[in-house]
Formats: sequence, C-alpha cells, structure tokens
Amino acid sequence: MDKIDFHVHVTPPEIRRDLEKYTRKEPYFALLASNPRNRFASCGEVVQELERAGFDKAVVFGFGFRDMGLCRMANDYVIAKIKEYPSKLIGFMAVSPKHGDESRREIERCADAGLRGIGELFPWGQDFRIDAPEDTRVFADVCVERGLPVLVHANEPVGHYYPGKAGTSLGELERFVGHYPDLTIIFAHWGGGFFWYELMPEIRKKCRNLYYDTAASVFLDAPRIYKAAWDLGIIERVLFGSDFPLLSLSRYEEGIKKSGISTEARNLLLGGNAERLLAPP
Repeated sequence: MDKIDFHVHVTPPEIRRDLEKYTRKEPYFALLASNPRNRFASCGEVVQELERAGFDKAVVFGFGFRDMGLCRMANDYVIAKIKEYPSKLIGFMAVSPKHGDESRREIERCADAGLRGIGELFPWGQDFRIDAPEDTRVFADVCVERGLPVLVHANEPVGHYYPGKAGTSLGELERFVGHYPDLTIIFAHWGGGFFWYELMPEIRKKCRNLYYDTAASVFLDAPRIYKAAWDLGIIERVLFGSDFPLLSLSRYEEGIKKSGISTEARNLLLGGNAERLLAPP
C-alpha cells in the first residue's frame, strides 16, 4: 500500500513571482495569501516533503480561481509536473463551475491530459452556489461521465474566525450531495463536521459516494476525531490530507498515534482508501 497525501496545494512560478498582480484580480486568493501562516509550494518542494515524511504520493492541485484563464494556468503547471514526477504526483484540476460550457471544456482537456479529479473548489471564494443546479449541473454531469471525483472546501460553522473561513452552510453541502448521487465527492477538512450527521439514517443514505479528508485537522480537532470516524463507521471514506504547504505531513503523525485507532484503520486512512478511490473503474 502506498502512503498518499490527498490534499496538497501547488502554485505555478508565474504566480509566486508576482503575487500582488494576481491577488488584485482574485479577492479570495488575496484573503488567503494575507494569512501570515500561508505558504506557496512548487511540485518539486512537494516531492521533497513526501520523501522527508515517508510518503509515496500526493494529490496536487492549483488554486480554485474565479477566472478560468488562471485556472488553466494552474492546470498547465500540474499537467507538466505529473509528467515530470509520474510516480509521485497525482494531478487534480482547478475549475470554476459557474462558467458552464467553458468549465466542461477545461475538464475534458485536463482529463485527457491525465488529471484525475477536480478541486479544491471554494464555493464562496469562487462565487458560485454549490446547492444551485443552475451553477453546477454542467460541471457535475461531465465529472460523472468521466468518473472524476470532486474535492470541495468545507469548514466548521462554529468556533474562531480565520482567513478563508467561509459561509457555505452544511445544509448547502447536503443539497449538493443530494443533487448528484452518482458523483464522487470529497469534503475537505472533515466536511466542517458534516460527518457527524451521518448518524441520521436519511443522511447516511445520501452519502454512499461521499468522502472526507483530514486537511488542517491539526489546527482544529482533537486526535480522537480519528477514533470517532471509526466508531461512526465512516473510516473507509476518510482520506489523509495535510493541506501542505500550510502544514507539513509530519505534523499529523503524533495525533494519529494518540488517537488509538487500529493498524487496519490507520492503513485505510493513510492510503488504502485513496488507492481504492483512485483505482480505474
């Protein structure tokens, strides 16, 4: 089994060289870039981090911009780098769903070039309504047709504010899942707590194709969240994600050890689930 980090951000060198130019165009990108904890990584730096942390592969993606031209720039970078590091990097693509047919064409182009999914989507930051089919139908249908999973940003509706904490509600996320039962969806950041509601049978029934990742858990959650996922019967749908370069992969090691989950659960979390999700149909 390969150890896989399912949530890693990369930034093309053009954007890193002239951040001010791109933050002027993209308000949400500017907000995240203003966070003093924020960093920007190249794909080469990701490969170095994998080697330091003892991981085998990473799912990498550019930023989810509103502007489709910037999404294409990010995608071109990822496409080039998965060819340079084919044994280390799995590429996802950035798209802005609200752009309809333009998004569809970009998804098809990137899928043909070897990218394996979409994300991370930022409904609030990209100015689309995730629970509105008129904003997402064309995008979602092509993802189902091509068998592409979709990674969606989610955050907890309570607790302290931090740059990037958005107003998308758990109800909106539920409606998105309900609209597209055949779409494989990953809610980042434990779905902002959405997974707790799988204790409700009506919600669990909707969630057969829903996964969660652990990105930023170090900042937000007690280590026993991993054991809670096991107890709730969802550990087979949880993917390890670091949110690198915001957090290093090694920052998670102690919490996972302290959680008390079994070796079986740890293997599913650290790669088994990701391998199954990414396996060809």
